[in-house]
Amino acid sequence: MPKGSLWGRFMKLANERVAGRSVPVAKELDLVLMRLDRLSMTPGFAQQRRIAFGRALQVYVELGNQAPLSPLPEEVGLADLLLYADFYPEDGQLTLIEQLRDVVTEHIPEEERVWLDPLKHSYMDLVQVMSKEIGKERLSVRSIGNDRVYEIPAGSLGPEAESGQVLFTRLVREPGDPESPLAILAGPLLQLSAEDARALYETTSDERREMEVVGGSFELGNWPEFAKRFGHLLLRNFARMRLAALVEAVSEIRYRTPEGAPYFYVMALYEHREFTFIAGSMGELEGWTEETSNRLVGVPVSKKLRRFAQGMSDAPPGAGVTARVTVTATEFFLECDSRERLDAIKHQLAATFGFSLHFRGEAVQPPVREVTQAELSAAEPLTVVVAAEEDRTLVNAFLETVFLDWADRESPALGGETPRHFMATPTGRSQVTELIDDMERNDLGVLRTGAAAFDYNKLRAHVGLC
Repeated sequence: MPKGSLWGRFMKLANERVAGRSVPVAKELDLVLMRLDRLSMTPGFAQQRRIAFGRALQVYVELGNQAPLSPLPEEVGLADLLLYADFYPEDGQLTLIEQLRDVVTEHIPEEERVWLDPLKHSYMDLVQVMSKEIGKERLSVRSIGNDRVYEIPAGSLGPEAESGQVLFTRLVREPGDPESPLAILAGPLLQLSAEDARALYETTSDERREMEVVGGSFELGNWPEFAKRFGHLLLRNFARMRLAALVEAVSEIRYRTPEGAPYFYVMALYEHREFTFIAGSMGELEGWTEETSNRLVGVPVSKKLRRFAQGMSDAPPGAGVTARVTVTATEFFLECDSRERLDAIKHQLAATFGFSLHFRGEAVQPPVREVTQAELSAAEPLTVVVAAEEDRTLVNAFLETVFLDWADRESPALGGETPRHFMATPTGRSQVTELIDDMERNDLGVLRTGAAAFDYNKLRAHVGLC
């Protein structure tokens, strides 16, 4: 799928201005919905309300504060309708419609009461807009679930209604004949492409078939029966589709330095004690070329330092280079632009160097960004520029994690001894001092932007040097 179409698909699923809206409902039905909402907010129903919303909006609830997406207003609106019309309390209470219809606490005008049964028998559905209009007053929509055709007021969707468009919504039959095709939209609706709607339907249908086999509830083969009892699965699977589309689209974001070069947010660190062997082998490794030293002019780094790039290291900024390796006297830094590339390079390194490289840690999370609606609506994937100060923050977080237990971890540069243990003799103390000094000169922040990202006095303090 071309990048533009992938980003556009995410935009349709994630952008509330495009994916969802709400249409006006009949005044009397709206009053009924308001009464049901008040009932659902009573203290005695609070726990049941939480259960119902936890079921309908499960994906967002489980992700909690870490959720990269919030539910669209229309998803919340459909969850409200599920609570009002489909949810059976688990504590033995009457359903909300039964409470409103059968418990006499207030007078309900007949013109409102006639909507209670149609609402009670309604269910969430995926309906496709048909091209044929009935006169000038009705528009036909067809259920994807069971091919039933309904006739809704032609003005419900406005002039932007398109043939073939699918609506994820709830239809309520107009009061009167329960078999009549006349219906109205219950307010919130989500607009889907035919492709996404089919994927949503088939995913949910697979779950339905599994439930039939496991539970023996073959009446679930009837679409209205299934959608009435398990309409929350449609909401849950829609949320999963949104999340999956976001993950896929985020993978297409292009991260760049202020100069326009690819930004390597993926980092890994290894330790070693074989500089000549490793640096020499990198120079011969297929797909890697040694970078010229002019990248580090003015940077006080160690003499034992060689850098290699995957791709064309002499290409203009932003072109060619996909990964970089830096070999120092005791460390091996790997930087690249994606987790997938990191995994491929790690396999290549393992095959080439085996146990000569000692893995110490990696960082694979891209910089956090608040993506605006305007950026979501762009035709092409987003380009994110990462400033030097933000880069130092990210590198510092990576090194803080890697060096957390450095003092008590076996070091190949110290013959397999831990730095803390090696400090026991004057000679060992001198070697640990020199080791940390060299690491400081070759700090990854210095190599990337010319400014140190980590305070190596923390390592000195860990082993008692300061």
